[in-house]
Amino acid sequence: MHAALEFSRPALWGIAFGLAVVAVVYIYEAANIGGLGYTRDAAAAVVATSTQVQTPPPPKYPPLDKAAYDKKMWQLANATTADPVILVVATSSASSTSATSTPKKKPLWPVTAAPYPKDGALLPFNRIVAYYGNFYSKGMGVLGQYPTDVMLQKLASTTEAWRKADPATPVIPAIHYIVETAQGSAQADGTYRLQMPDSQIDHALDLATQIHGIVFLDFQVGKSTLQKDLPVYEKYLKMPNVHLGIDPEFSMKDGVPPGREIGTFDASDVNFAAQYLAKLVDEYDLPPKILIVHRFTEDMVTHAKQIKPLPEVQIVMDMDGWGSKAKKTGTYNQVIYPEPVQFTGFKLFYKNDILPPSTGMFTPKELLLFKPQPIYIQYQ
Repeated sequence: MHAALEFSRPALWGIAFGLAVVAVVYIYEAANIGGLGYTRDAAAAVVATSTQVQTPPPPKYPPLDKAAYDKKMWQLANATTADPVILVVATSSASSTSATSTPKKKPLWPVTAAPYPKDGALLPFNRIVAYYGNFYSKGMGVLGQYPTDVMLQKLASTTEAWRKADPATPVIPAIHYIVETAQGSAQADGTYRLQMPDSQIDHALDLATQIHGIVFLDFQVGKSTLQKDLPVYEKYLKMPNVHLGIDPEFSMKDGVPPGREIGTFDASDVNFAAQYLAKLVDEYDLPPKILIVHRFTEDMVTHAKQIKPLPEVQIVMDMDGWGSKAKKTGTYNQVIYPEPVQFTGFKLFYKNDILPPSTGMFTPKELLLFKPQPIYIQYQ
């Protein structure tokens, strides 16, 4: 045995003890890299911190207050009675009947079958006052009849009148732009309708921004269909401040050119439009859309009871006829009131509503007497 390799047993124990000390020092220093003092307790604290529940971000849209929603819907219904409004301008009045001899009917309004809307819904917490028309035409409505500055001044004055008439309901101004206009002659594609260029829609959006309002794109499809035409404007309809209007008067399902007879939409058409909007709301995380359906005859909207409001889409049946106060009151009571969907609207014509024998156009205070109160008001 070589002498250099000979170790006594005590010497071996000493070497082992020294190596152990070195190992302990190395482990301790490694665990204290950078002076962090990474102990078992510290490690547990880090794990606990990483698994803490984070504070959720604030909601993107104001959450729905269901109690306030229900209260406002009852206020719009105007009373617990089921009787439609009878104004002094009406040609006839209801005969008096004792309360004991007439059984009470379940009120048609408010519509309790409609679902609550998603968060961020504009209705019924606001009233929308819209100016309607097309920028190319002076005859289609107030939007094209006046220079832009004059039109906006008139809209501001009109919205202020509504604020004073009903201070409890905030007013949102709107630009209701006819993006597809029905035509009396055939186009190259045989649709009997013209589609407006993007520049005109962009102008409507710019005006809405100036007045802190919203935009409605209105469709007169002629011999085309909503199924074909709505997707063409999806880049606008997916914007949170852009809503939709559809006009059955110019939906010519029987092939007759627009203007020769009154057109029609079925409930299936309205439901398609609502479902299309609902898809956009879900896909792009939008607040609920508003869908305006114009109507002044029963046949303009067939199977109306099958129209289904959705949490993503609020549906307004808009009384679209023109004439005297008595005539418009009758239309509202006979066409809009008996077939409740969700909300109602009322259209006023600056020119046609004052033609003889009319005694003038409805004022905001007069329209607030209607049952239910219209929550969307359109001026043409």
